[in-house]
Amino acid sequence: MELRPFAAAGLVLASVAPALAANEFYIAQDMKTKKCTILDKKPTDTSMIVVSRSGTIYKTRAEAETGMETVKVCSSN
Repeated sequence: MELRPFAAAGLVLASVAPALAANEFYIAQDMKTKKCTILDKKPTDTSMIVVSRSGTIYKTRAEAETGMETVKVCSSN
């Protein structure tokens, strides 16, 4: 049995895995300006706070945009 097909599949999966893991979007609010934005990483800066319901992580930017309409602190600005 030849191992090349399995090695090739492993390389493909290894190259795709980081892209799949990057599909995380957060709704965050700048504490100073009170402006909401969509981030592709969880904010580490203390000036930004995740404001989506229960810290929801969205899989697509479109989901996050729709979700931002329902977050009260974002829709009141």
